[in-house]
Amino acid sequence: MQSSGGPRNSTPGTLPKLFFDAVAKYDKPDALQYKVNGTYQPIASRFLAERVRRAALGLAELGVNAGDRVAIFSENRPEWAIADYACVTSGLTDVPLYPNLPPEQAAYILRDSGAVAMFVSDAAQAAKIVAVRGKCPALKHVITFDAARHAGADHTLAEIEAMGATADTEARREAYRSAADRVKPDDVATLIYTSGTTGDPKGVMLTHDNLFSNVMASAACIPFTTNEIGLSFLPLSHIFERMAGHYLMFHVGCSIAYAESIDTVPIDMQTVRPTLVLSVPRLYEKMYARVLENALSGGAVKQRIFYWARRVAEQWADVTLAGGTPRGLLALKYRIAQKLVFSKLRTRTGARLRYFVSGGAPLAPEINKFFYAAGLVILEGYGLTETSPVIAVNTPTAFRIGTVGKPVPGSEVSIASDGEILTRGPHVMKGYYNKPEATADAIDAEGWFHTGDIGEIRDGYLAITDRKKDIIVTAGGKKIAPQPIESLIKTNKYVSQAVMLGDKRKFPVVLVVPNWEQLEKYGKKRGFLWTDRAQMLEMPLVREKMEKEVRKQLTGLANFEMPKKIALLEHDFSIERGELTPTLKVKRRVIDQTYQDVIDRLYATEPTGAEVG
Repeated sequence: MQSSGGPRNSTPGTLPKLFFDAVAKYDKPDALQYKVNGTYQPIASRFLAERVRRAALGLAELGVNAGDRVAIFSENRPEWAIADYACVTSGLTDVPLYPNLPPEQAAYILRDSGAVAMFVSDAAQAAKIVAVRGKCPALKHVITFDAARHAGADHTLAEIEAMGATADTEARREAYRSAADRVKPDDVATLIYTSGTTGDPKGVMLTHDNLFSNVMASAACIPFTTNEIGLSFLPLSHIFERMAGHYLMFHVGCSIAYAESIDTVPIDMQTVRPTLVLSVPRLYEKMYARVLENALSGGAVKQRIFYWARRVAEQWADVTLAGGTPRGLLALKYRIAQKLVFSKLRTRTGARLRYFVSGGAPLAPEINKFFYAAGLVILEGYGLTETSPVIAVNTPTAFRIGTVGKPVPGSEVSIASDGEILTRGPHVMKGYYNKPEATADAIDAEGWFHTGDIGEIRDGYLAITDRKKDIIVTAGGKKIAPQPIESLIKTNKYVSQAVMLGDKRKFPVVLVVPNWEQLEKYGKKRGFLWTDRAQMLEMPLVREKMEKEVRKQLTGLANFEMPKKIALLEHDFSIERGELTPTLKVKRRVIDQTYQDVIDRLYATEPTGAEVG
């Protein structure tokens, strides 16, 4: 089975072309926005272009030349964009690092990429590099975004820009633009290291045209206006935010406002009042849980109003998604439901949001439908680092919940005989850096990239069912896709994390981390007494409560799919303990090893019906 987004809608291009064209076309007074003392300050397109040029000239003064690798180790901020554009317009290859990486993982990437220079956001990130700099022989320059030079930094960005300003003669400007024009579509623009759910991370070589073509294809799918505002909070080191929240938004003239931190997103959303928000499903899961909590923590009247409004909204969504137009009594009731319940959710987003876009992991259809019924559209898409990233995406005119949309222009999608999703087109990476064997394993002789995901095509729409390597095959030969089941469990407000296991075992089990805020509220309400969380999890009434909450999410599963035992874990999974990737994907092998004793106890006895282990 095969589907295609049709021919690509642009000739091959480069990121310098994208940048200079956007600066000339839009000339925006607020191309970027950042918060200073609680207030957002704008950076104009022309001033941004000047800083990019001077940073590029300053790097050249340091002896950093076209083809060299330059790392960026920072949270989202204007300086990240300046550093990136300075690199790509100079023919440098930049290497973004997740800001939450520990020193040893950062050192591996610096060493593997051979980065000769790196940008760090502040003293905290510089301190990580100090600890491992002796293991990075190629690294010559550490440049901080802080105003003053601190321990671990050789230069400040301001000093680099000042060096560039001194060299910013007319002749050097012309040489800089000529060099930018000489960058070729097939040149490697960036090395993005995969999160590494198994083994060491691999450096994905994405060319200028990989990213350029994906920007153009995505821009053709989603309608943009000239006065869009996007809120940037996903790490710019992640390909989803890099392509869509950085290059794509700049290309369409969207003003990009940087959230102060991931913790301030709810406040920043109401301050910025964005029209577009890109996120991974975790944000939508948390918003959904908060809405349920607010509704169910009220009195009986408030609860009845909420459940009535949700039923009405779902009826409205069913009609609309089927291509109809709700009329008469249903339309009237929906307007009332919006006013009484859902308008409050819209207000929390800033009240002018046009679209959410979701990527990076599967979004539970139940959550997607809830937001759609509430009048907030989530356009779910799909892709990988190796595909720049977008392979397919739902659009306002081709929208189907439970799928990731149709392939974007230029993207071909095929389903292999074992169900694996294959794709080819201008979005597919050049290969893995210094890993020809891994590249050959991933891209076959016909140019098809093997995604490792399992899926199917329904009426031209791509649906993802699971990761190929995550499929559970029980001892009895039954195949179980764990991700949809985990997504169902996580829609419960008492659940923070859920991981299903059971490969080569007699039956599946699930490890559950409670949402402690909700569970502790429940315990206090019922007068439970506990000194720590481990003690609370031993309480029979608490275990019974969590058992009930998990089980009620799993209606409609086949008997062999139903987890036969449940274990409750005290701590959330973490990046620091190696249980999550920097993009918050679960490392199942690590979970299996870390909690081996817990898992073995679950299998020590035969299941006796529903139980918590």
